[in-house]
Amino acid sequence: MGIIGLILMPFLDILGVLVNIYFKVVAVDIILYWMLHYKIMTVHNKYAEKFMEILKAITEPVYARIRKKVPPISGYDLYPYVLLVVIIFISSFITHLSRWIEQYM
Repeated sequence: MGIIGLILMPFLDILGVLVNIYFKVVAVDIILYWMLHYKIMTVHNKYAEKFMEILKAITEPVYARIRKKVPPISGYDLYPYVLLVVIIFISSFITHLSRWIEQYM
């Protein structure tokens, strides 16, 4: 591996970790939404409310951008699932790029 590969690999590793963390945040947001929707859980606890606020602050800016492009289907919003697919694509791209750098640089 050359000098360019040695410089790029740590950045790709960090980016991959951040993408994986964001994937988990979005997955937790989806799970909590369904738990609230079916009344399995309530947010009358101050810690649960604060946790939901933090999740909303992290995910809402991205959701808003996707919501502009993807309309609801039969009143059901698909934007969290679209975001998960995009995150999976980005994660796969980072993995393949790092393999390519290891092999050719």
